[in-house]
Amino acid sequence: MKVPRDVHASELIKLLKRYGYIVTRQTGSHIRLSKRLESGDHAITIPNHRPIKIGTLQAIAKDVCSANKWSIATFYAEL
Repeated sequence: MKVPRDVHASELIKLLKRYGYIVTRQTGSHIRLSKRLESGDHAITIPNHRPIKIGTLQAIAKDVCSANKWSIATFYAEL
C-alpha cells in the first residue's frame, strides 16, 4: 500500500482520537497521545508538522498498528 503524502498532524491526531487515544501533553511541536490497552499503556509522539514526513508517518503507523493489532493498509486507507 502506498503511504499518503500529505497527512497533517491534526488529521492523524483526529484519527487516533476516534480509536481511543487521548492527548496527554505537548512539548514544543510534539504532541504525546496515549491509550490504555489490555497489555498495558501505549504512548506515541506525533510531531505537529504540515505535512508529516513519510518516514515518520511510516514509523508511527507501524508502532500504532502493532500495539493495537491493526492492519497498516486499513490505517492508511482511513487517512
